[in-house]
Amino acid sequence: MRGALYPMTEAALHQAASVVRDGGVIAFPTETFYGLGVTPWDSSAVQRLFALKGRSTASSPILVLIRHRKDLESLISEISPSAELLMNACWPGPLTIVFRASSRVPPLLTAGTGTIGIRLSAAASLQWLLDAVDGPLTGTSANRSGALPAVTAQDVQASLGVDVDLVLDGGRTPGGFASTVVDTTVMPVRLIREGALSRSAVLSVIGTLAA
Repeated sequence: MRGALYPMTEAALHQAASVVRDGGVIAFPTETFYGLGVTPWDSSAVQRLFALKGRSTASSPILVLIRHRKDLESLISEISPSAELLMNACWPGPLTIVFRASSRVPPLLTAGTGTIGIRLSAAASLQWLLDAVDGPLTGTSANRSGALPAVTAQDVQASLGVDVDLVLDGGRTPGGFASTVVDTTVMPVRLIREGALSRSAVLSVIGTLAA
């Protein structure tokens, strides 16, 4: 049944992976809030994600979650020295790094910007899910655009209902601040959003940020 809750069991993880492979949308817990996942390689699934959130495809890119750094090879075209420093110091963790996207990445995912935000999460349950999927997933927040982010699976159900094919229930997430977003495609590096990782923590790693 669409929108149904499933506990984070091995069987449910494999069922969620099957939904993703079929172009479906799943919701899952992260180290901050619940996220919405589709395979980033399926433009139809990404289009559905934009529609589900009520977000214009021209408004902003959709971030991607990875399980290990080698997943970057298919998603990005280069790693700047600043990005390398940030990955070494802050991953896994609540930091989304913006890279130049690979030509393989569907333009819809990048909203035509040519850049892509990527996070290597520290949440064990999310890593289990990515292992089951055997690849990256989108990680946009599980809510309609402009609504409060979901901290429980029940919040996801209340907000999105049957528009989501499957909801993995990992209990209440910590909430608080969303991931910090840093653009490493420009010099000096630009802090797009200060979140769970503070501006001072980013500065301590790379030394300078755009004003």
